[in-house]
Amino acid sequence: MTKLRVDPGQCGMSVVVEVDKKGKDVFELRITSDCEMVRKLGEAVPSLTLADAFKKFSDNPVYRKGAACLRHAACPVPGAILKALEVEAGLGVPRDVTIVFIRDEDE
Repeated sequence: MTKLRVDPGQCGMSVVVEVDKKGKDVFELRITSDCEMVRKLGEAVPSLTLADAFKKFSDNPVYRKGAACLRHAACPVPGAILKALEVEAGLGVPRDVTIVFIRDEDE
C-alpha cells in the first residue's frame, strides 16, 4: 500500500490518500479528509487501473471526476492521487513534491 498526506495549503484541510494494489492492474483508492469535496472525489473514483497513470488530463478519470467534485482548480489532491498510483504500481519512487512561493525578500 502507498499512503501519503497532502497539505493543500490555504484551506487547511489535510488529506490522506491510500492506494492499494488489488490485482494485476487494479488499484483501490481510499481518501480521508475533512474536505467534503475531496471525500466526494474519493467516492467517485474508488478504484484505478494501471492505464490511468498514463492518460492525458482530459481523459484521466481522476481529473475528470475532480472537475466535477472540486471547486478549486488549484487543488493538489488529484495530482497526489496519481503520484500514489505511480508509486504503488512501481512506476515511480516515493519522493516528496513541493510547491514553494518565492517572495522578493527570499531572493
